[in-house]
This record gives sequence, C-alpha cells and structure tokens, in this order.
Amino acid sequence: MTTQAQTRADTNIRTDFDKELTAIIDYVYDQQINSQEAYDTARLCLMDTLGCGILALRYSECTKLLGPITPGTIVPNGARVPGTQYELDPVQAAFNIGAIIRWLDFNDTWLAAEWGHPSDNLGAILAVADHLSRQNIANGKPPLTMKAVLTAMIKAHEIQGVIALENSFNRVGLDHVVLVKVASTAVVAHMFGASKQQALNALSNAWLDGQSLRTYRHAPNAGSRKSWAAGDATSRAVRLAMIALTGEMGYPSVLTAKTWGFYDVLFKGEHFKFQRDYDAYVMENILFKLSYPAEFHAQTAVECAVQLHPQVKDRLAEIDKIVLTTHESAIRIISKQGPLHNPADRDHCLQYMTAIGLLHGDLTADHYEDVVANDPRIDALRDKMIVTEDKRFSREYHEPDKRSIANAMQVFFSDGSSTDNICVEYPIGHRRRRAEGIPVLLQKFQRNLLTHFPQQQVEQIMAACQDPASLEVTPVNEFMQLWLV
Repeated sequence: MTTQAQTRADTNIRTDFDKELTAIIDYVYDQQINSQEAYDTARLCLMDTLGCGILALRYSECTKLLGPITPGTIVPNGARVPGTQYELDPVQAAFNIGAIIRWLDFNDTWLAAEWGHPSDNLGAILAVADHLSRQNIANGKPPLTMKAVLTAMIKAHEIQGVIALENSFNRVGLDHVVLVKVASTAVVAHMFGASKQQALNALSNAWLDGQSLRTYRHAPNAGSRKSWAAGDATSRAVRLAMIALTGEMGYPSVLTAKTWGFYDVLFKGEHFKFQRDYDAYVMENILFKLSYPAEFHAQTAVECAVQLHPQVKDRLAEIDKIVLTTHESAIRIISKQGPLHNPADRDHCLQYMTAIGLLHGDLTADHYEDVVANDPRIDALRDKMIVTEDKRFSREYHEPDKRSIANAMQVFFSDGSSTDNICVEYPIGHRRRRAEGIPVLLQKFQRNLLTHFPQQQVEQIMAACQDPASLEVTPVNEFMQLWLV
C-alpha cells in the first residue's frame, strides 16, 4: 500500500488593500476639513513646533546631525531647514527638520493608549511643501500655500492620533514613531500628486518596515536617538512616497496576512480598534507643552513642584519624604531610580524633573545638562520620593471627555509637618486651558526665536504667523524664506 505525502501550499490570491489602509487614504484624499478650531490650532502648532526647533539649534548634539549626508551636496530647488543655510533633498530635509523640532521634547503631545507627538509629521510636510513649491516656480507653476501645509498637519495629526486612541504599540515594545511614518507617508504622497493607488502602495510599505523598538526611551538604555527618531520616521515617509511615484508596487494585506502580516508578527495577532472616524478631533484636542520641556506625563507634576518650591527651598535638609501621586502611564514610562546618564535619560525621569522644580522653581532645557545634573541635592531628593498610583487619575486619563494628565505632590518634613497636597489635573497646554495657554504659547514662541534670530527677523516671523488669513495664502517658499540665516 502506497501513501502519498501531504503537501502544503499557501493560497496566492491577492485581496483588496486592508480596510485600515483604504480608510486612511480615503480620508487624506477626499475629506474636507471644516473645523475652524482645527485650523486655528494648527497655526499655533506650526508656530510652537518651529519655535522649539529653533531653540534646539543651541545644542551641538542636535546640530551635529544636520546638513546633507555628503558635505557639499547641492540640490536644485532643495528644501530649506529653518534656522540654517541648508538646502537639501526632501528626504534629508525631512530628517533635519524632524530632528530639530523633536530634539528638546518641548512641543505638542498626544496621550491615549499610545503616546506621541503629531507635530513630528511637520518634518515631512514642510520639506515636501518647500521643495515642491520651489520646483513648481522653476517650472512656471504656482507654489503650494501655507493653507495646504495646515491642512496636511490636521490630517497627519488625525491619522496618528486616532490610531493611538485604542491601540498601544508600546505594550508590544514598538515605538510610537511608526505612526509618524504612517501619517507622513499618506499626506506627503498626496502632496506629491500620487494617485490613490500609489498612495496605498507607499502606505503599505510604511507598515512593512518592521518598526523601531522603544529601547532608546527606557532604562537602562534611554538616549539621544529618541530625539532624532521622528526625523528618521519622517524622512523614511518621504522616501517611500517618492518610491511609490515611480510605480513601485504595494502589499495589500500588509496588516492582515496570516503569519507574515503586521498583526501576526508584531501585534500579537490583535487587530486595530477604532474609537472614531477620521476628521479633526486630534488637532482640536492636542496638548501643548508651554511651561516646561518635560515628558508630558510629568507636566502637571512639575507644575506641582514649582508651586511647592517656596515652601521647601529653605527646608531641603528637613525633608523626610515626598509623595508623588500619579497615573499608571507615568509610572510605567518615566518613573525610574538609579543613575541617570545623559539629558535624554533625565527628561524621561519623573523624579528628576520634579526635583528640579522643587529646587529651582522652574524647569528649562538647560536643567538637563551635566552642569546642573551634578548637583547632589537632586539625587538626595529623588531618594526621598514615593510614587503611587491614583486609580481615578489613571481612569480619567483615558476618558474622551476629560483626557486629564493628573499629578499631585506633598512634601513631609522630619518635624511631622507637611506642605499642602498640591494637585494639578490639566496642564496649561490642555484644550480645557486653551484660552489661558495661548498667551503663554506666543511668549514662548517669541522667546525661542530670539535665541537665534535678530529682533527685526523675529518681528517679521511673528507678524506672518499671527495673521491667519494672510498666512493661509502665503506661498510656502516665501514662508520658509523668513526662517533662513
């Protein structure tokens, strides 16, 4: 009796593109943005993001990464990098712009099941918009306007933020910059004039990449890659969009393919969940870092510490313990003990940031540098800190109508006395405090610009940015010209 061996063959029938991809591309290509609040907030976001990028130019660890890959490269109609004299191809320009705007971790943030900084997408958006505008002018065509940039920002924010609402990439060890790459790929493919099919092809390749690990954001490996990871993601997005424009193919079931798709390989077999359709919700609700360059889960904790500074600054030796009450995400992401090895390590340490607030009554980017960090009083305070979770804080962090980022702090002294228990549930950059926050944002913007530009140039930039109607019709190339040195 003869037995035949059973053979296995994969089914090689191609499906339509995964619905998650088509939903993104349909939104980018077909959705009209009708929210004036979203456009007003996008303008503020543009200002704050570029201002933070200009401030980052003070730091050599950032500027050493800037410029063309090969020194001396000349790119006709290249994209400009604000605050510099660089004119680069759009891929490298996206890396440069993305690196400076994320370097100090001092602009917008989105907190949900996944965290991130949707303004990171501006690296790709500005690079492509400037390059296309200059190229169009050279070919006798009209340039893009800043209205197109603001619209792309709103849509990139929405893609990144809506996916983040219910889907935690950090829980499977992946970094949130995957969402920067995905959002940027979709919007810049559209800006380049790609067909929907080409945009889908580009987007599928963005999901194929394998994605960055979060290793560089966590103890014991926290380091400076977290400051250029977004630049890397935006530059990759531009590259993938440009590859798709050549007619390069896509991969329709990149998410759902059994065994080999993103869900099975990297997401433990789970499929994405969605709380809402794409519109303008994320830009309307974006969080701004206005007072302190602190990882956002610590913003309200630093605010508590600064409020307590007058009560503790003359009693440091008498402190017995410091009780920090926070939410689960802060404990999981930025609560750490032991030595801190570099500025990137320190600005992701809840205890370090609050110790600075207690000691100095403020927190600036300079407070993360070695010259400040060598103060032995910082570690002495860190050693006295007890971090606990408030379940209400954790619950309201996720509630759509609240999205609080609450922290509380109380200092206890050796004589049995204590400070008030200071609680701040919404940082000044929250939508609930928008009216209070806008003047602070404008002051921050001007202050950042003055670190790099002469007064007259600062006034020109401020005037251009604060007139919404005029800004929207400004050609992108003219806007970028304002930022050159």
